[in-house]
Amino acid sequence: MYRVASSLIVGFGIVMATMTGLSAQNPGGSAEGKALKNAVASGAESIATGQAAYAKNCRFCHGPDAKGNGPMAPRDTHPSDLTDVKWDRGATDGEIFMVIRDGAGPEMKMKGYKGRLADNEMWSIVNYLRSVGPKKK
Repeated sequence: MYRVASSLIVGFGIVMATMTGLSAQNPGGSAEGKALKNAVASGAESIATGQAAYAKNCRFCHGPDAKGNGPMAPRDTHPSDLTDVKWDRGATDGEIFMVIRDGAGPEMKMKGYKGRLADNEMWSIVNYLRSVGPKKK
């Protein structure tokens, strides 16, 4: 019985890891992300909310100024500079939201925040990044 339960747990873990990797935003963006519209209007309150959520969850890897120079980025990774004009995984609000929610594939060096942040917090991070980074296309 123990072997069956262990096998099921391991199998479930493999399936979940595979599914997570498949849902991550890969370089080049996605049609699904392009179709997503920002659910939180950008304004001072949303940007402040996004800045606080960014400081709590993102600055360790992307840096306090979002330039990709965070002190706790995993070894041999190069977090994206979120202030430059080139966004490898898509530049629309929806594509940025999907990276925050689902992570950055295909190697999954950035894990997604689905289940750890509310959607409105992730949209507010998008609004904050817009205030410090490239303007909306």
